[in-house]
Amino acid sequence: MLLKLLTDLTLITSGAALVLQDNVGKLPALGWNSWNAYHCDITEDQFLSAANEFVHLGLKDAGYQYVNIDDCWSDKDKRDESTNRLLPNLTRFPDGIKGTAHKVHELGLKIGIYSSAGTQTCAGYPASIGFESIDAATWSEWGIDYLKYDNCNVPSNWSDSCNDCVPDSMHRDDLVNGTCTNTNGLCPPGYDFSTSNTAERFRIMRDALLAQNRTILYSLCEWGEAGVQTWGNATGSSWRTSGDIDPTWQSVLAYLNQNSFYLNYVDFWGRIDPDMLEVGNGLTIQEARTHFALWAAMKSPLLIGTDLAKLDQNNIDVLKNKYLLAFNQDEVYGKPATPYKWGTNPDWTFNATFPAEYWSGSSSNGTLVLLFNPFDDTRTKTANFEEVPNLVGGARYSAIDIWTGGDLGCVDSLQAEVEGHDTAGWLVGTKCERETHVSEM
Repeated sequence: MLLKLLTDLTLITSGAALVLQDNVGKLPALGWNSWNAYHCDITEDQFLSAANEFVHLGLKDAGYQYVNIDDCWSDKDKRDESTNRLLPNLTRFPDGIKGTAHKVHELGLKIGIYSSAGTQTCAGYPASIGFESIDAATWSEWGIDYLKYDNCNVPSNWSDSCNDCVPDSMHRDDLVNGTCTNTNGLCPPGYDFSTSNTAERFRIMRDALLAQNRTILYSLCEWGEAGVQTWGNATGSSWRTSGDIDPTWQSVLAYLNQNSFYLNYVDFWGRIDPDMLEVGNGLTIQEARTHFALWAAMKSPLLIGTDLAKLDQNNIDVLKNKYLLAFNQDEVYGKPATPYKWGTNPDWTFNATFPAEYWSGSSSNGTLVLLFNPFDDTRTKTANFEEVPNLVGGARYSAIDIWTGGDLGCVDSLQAEVEGHDTAGWLVGTKCERETHVSEM
């Protein structure tokens, strides 16, 4: 029963976390990925223009540091005949990836690259299975700081003997009351997924990266297969729990819902990855605020996935929200915010249309409280302190609105008129003895 497993509050990750030098991977990665803006048409000119825009928009100053090349950067037809090394496409990247990396580093940024744990990448370019040590050494020599490692084109000899139930995040036809109805090929109860071929494919690249004299953050784009939540923390700094997100509100809702059931696996050195941000790709500003707020609160990697040159100021402001970035990057509290009640549905209901609506989490700056409205129209949302973990009912606390920065003074509850698809949020600080009132937005 998948949902019973995921909702068990006593769950912990198996095995030790992957701890890298210089604290790389301790906190969620902050950066930008080229795929949504350029897909397979990526060139060095486009990539460096994006990197410069990244700096110009103040994203670097806000704490973002990685600019990542996705698929299609290499020669599509072959590896080097004598060394078996991957070959950059010199039409797209005239100075090679090493030259591009040098230019990115001169901007004070870090650079990421892409491959797959299969025979080809998802776009049909040479991938890394069987060449892990060669590729890791090549990327280290080039000055790469980050690897996104995908899951396409897995050869049959690396397939798993059995599978876990990973139903599509938007269509739950094979889940009924938490029970997987399609039982063909499912692993037996208690199966150790860390012994699977999938886990081994990704471990081989981990070991190849660790053997280099350069620290490279390892991001598993594993699609949530083979119980990755149980071994991902010992293998990479983050692990995808699903397929690719779409730039639609329905997709954001589905991935929020899905990942809310994996939060017990999140702490320093290990992060669930519900895929890159779709802020700037057609979501309303209300939807963008919800998307960013909940991804940040789940302490997921925050990888911007849009054409930076087309971002308007409202979306830029969302991406640079100092309160949410501080929560995501907290050096003291590694655990994410979690739902303290679901709202429309009973607690622990798996529903891709109405995910959990009431969230809170501890931070160095106080308790983050988020109230999400999944409905199309404006709704009144209230946070009663007796329901919020770490807060005391009847007590008064200082509070700051995370969107406006407004100081609300002392409050004994929080209330807001939240527009459809939007999320209200506050940082609730220390107890105080000033005049009691209910905050209204």
